[in-house]
Amino acid sequence: MIYGIGTDLVDLERIKKMKSLSTFAKKILGDQELEQFSELADGPNHYYLGKQFAGKEAFVKALGIGFKDPIFPKDIQILRNSLGKPEVLLSAGAKSYVEGLGITKSHVSLADESNHLLAFAVLET
Repeated sequence: MIYGIGTDLVDLERIKKMKSLSTFAKKILGDQELEQFSELADGPNHYYLGKQFAGKEAFVKALGIGFKDPIFPKDIQILRNSLGKPEVLLSAGAKSYVEGLGITKSHVSLADESNHLLAFAVLET
């Protein structure tokens, strides 16, 4: 059964205009995401950062809570499996909260088109 659905759209220009992508990355990315971010060249890192943020926003919108205790952007990591499919990895506190709601599965889809980055999340019980 579906618990919630969330979506988010990011304008890439907003990411490109940031004074420090590194500062924003450290604010919203988990450890594994930061490793991936640091390996990217300047162009792709804008897309990566925007998609990660959109994915996290879509996830908390599907929860129906937004970013608040116990879930903040760093608590949600969106990693890619060997086929490139996005998979959600939650911090211990976020995982406990989500499981307490009866959520057993999460799905995230990420897309980009020139200046827009889109994320869609579905949470299942």
